[in-house]
Amino acid sequence: MNFLAHLFLSAHDPALQVGNFVADFVPNSWVATLPPAIQRGVAMHRFIDHFTDTHPLVRRATRTLHARHHKYAPVLIDVYFDFLLSQNWTRFSEVPLAVFAAKVYEVLHHHRALMPPDLQHRLDLMISDNWLHKYSSFSGMQQVFERMQSYVSRPEWLEGATDSLIEQRVELEKYFLAVFEELQQKLRTQTF
Repeated sequence: MNFLAHLFLSAHDPALQVGNFVADFVPNSWVATLPPAIQRGVAMHRFIDHFTDTHPLVRRATRTLHARHHKYAPVLIDVYFDFLLSQNWTRFSEVPLAVFAAKVYEVLHHHRALMPPDLQHRLDLMISDNWLHKYSSFSGMQQVFERMQSYVSRPEWLEGATDSLIEQRVELEKYFLAVFEELQQKLRTQTF
């Protein structure tokens, strides 16, 4: 799962959303300086990542892309699952995606001072370029992969990423829906 899924799954609590956002970008030593409520969001993020990374359907989905995209196959699945969440948005939320995204940006911007400068910069880019909405179109997803190509060690392994995902759409959407519904149920039993 990528930004959209993490932020959606923690939408009931702004502190959890902030923790979910910062989790991949700050070291544990920084996490220890954050307010406890935001630390719980980091724990939630890590729980979600572990659940999805080890789920048999996610592993199967990743394997379908591995021959062409190698070590980036899991990243493609993360981004594509956000696309699929946006495509199935009304199944999971009564709040329109645009309204949800605006509220998330407001929450994250309000907590900006808790973030290191490089993450503040990333947040600014996210808001100005409306990343959460970008996941809702193939062209937006393609832009995500093109941006990634500028900073990965093997950019050629991201070539044709969107085409690969489109080719596997029916199967990957089945996997996503099963995993996401199971994850939501699992999160209802967890305390962070």
